[in-house]
Amino acid sequence: MITILGPTACGKTQLAVALAAKLNADIISADSRQVYRRMDIGTGKDLDDYIYNGVRIPCHLIDICEPGEKYNVYRYQHDFREVYASLQQQQRTAILCGGSGLYIESVLRNYNLPTVPQNPALRQRLEQYSLAELTTMLQQLKENNGTVMHNRTDVDTKQRAIRAIEIEEFILKEQRGEGTLKSPAEGKGKEGSKPYGVLAASVIERGEQGSRYNGVVIGIDIDRDTRRQRITQRLKQRLEDGMVDEVQQLLNEGCTPQQLIYYGLEYRYITQYIIGQLSYQQMVSQLEIAIHQFAKRQMTYFRGMQRRGTHIQWIDYAMPTEDKVKLIINTIHSS
Repeated sequence: MITILGPTACGKTQLAVALAAKLNADIISADSRQVYRRMDIGTGKDLDDYIYNGVRIPCHLIDICEPGEKYNVYRYQHDFREVYASLQQQQRTAILCGGSGLYIESVLRNYNLPTVPQNPALRQRLEQYSLAELTTMLQQLKENNGTVMHNRTDVDTKQRAIRAIEIEEFILKEQRGEGTLKSPAEGKGKEGSKPYGVLAASVIERGEQGSRYNGVVIGIDIDRDTRRQRITQRLKQRLEDGMVDEVQQLLNEGCTPQQLIYYGLEYRYITQYIIGQLSYQQMVSQLEIAIHQFAKRQMTYFRGMQRRGTHIQWIDYAMPTEDKVKLIINTIHSS
C-alpha cells in the first residue's frame, strides 16, 4: 500500500489520482469529514479531481454517512479493513490518501482500539464546569497518566472535553488495577459501553499491535507561506462556489446548528454566520485563521507520527506532478 499524506491545500488528491492512473490503483480516502454525503464544498471533496484524462479513478470511504452522524476512528479502521481486503482479493493496489493523521496512523500501525465505557456520574459532575476549566483538568490528567494532548479537537467542545476526561479517568483506574479495557468485539452490545472516536488517541497508543500494511509513506512538504497562500485562495474560491448555500441546505434538511458546529472549521463558522452569531466578514476572517491553525496542527501530528516510528519520505510540493509520480514509483521499486 502507498500512503500520501500532508496538510490541507498541499495537493494530496491531485498526486494520488495521477499515481493511481499510472498504477491502475484505487484510492482510499483518509479524511474524517469527507465521509459525509452532501458535505462537499466545505470538506474539499473536489470530486472532479478524481477524473484523470477522462477516466474516473475509483475512490473509497467518501460519501458513506449522513450529515449528523458521529463517525470515528474505530468505524474508519473497520471500514478501511473491509475495503483493503476487497482490493487485495481483486489484486489491486491501494493508495491511502488524506490529512486526518489519527485515521492514517490507526491503520498504518494497526491500533487495537479498546472500548471505554461511559461514566454517567462523572459526566453529570463535569457538566458544571466551563470548557476552559475542563481543558485544564484534561491537561492535568494527561500529565498524570503520561499521555499527551495530540490535537485540540479533544477540547473543541464541552462534550468532547468531557469524553476525553472520561477516557483519561478510565486509564487512571486501569493503572490502579480498577478497570479493564475491552476490545470492541467484547464490548459490543453491552449497556453503557461504546467505541470511542478521535478523543482517545492516548488509549490508541496503548493498544498498538504493530504494522499490518507494508508500503511506502509519502508526505507532501509545502512551505508555510505557499500553504497559507493556497489556503486563502481556496477559501475564497469555495465561498464563491456556494459553500454558505451548502451549509444552509444542510440546515434546511434538518441538521441542527449544534450538529454542524461539531464538524468544525467551515461548518462551524458558516453556521455561526447563518444563525447570526458572526457577521460575514467576521466569519471569513476567523475561518481563515482557523484553517491556517488546523494545517499547522496537521504538520505537528505528522511529525509526531515520525517520532512514533512511521517513516515518512517527504517530497517537495513545488515539484511537477509527473516528477513526483516518478519519484514515488522509484521509491516503491527500491524498497
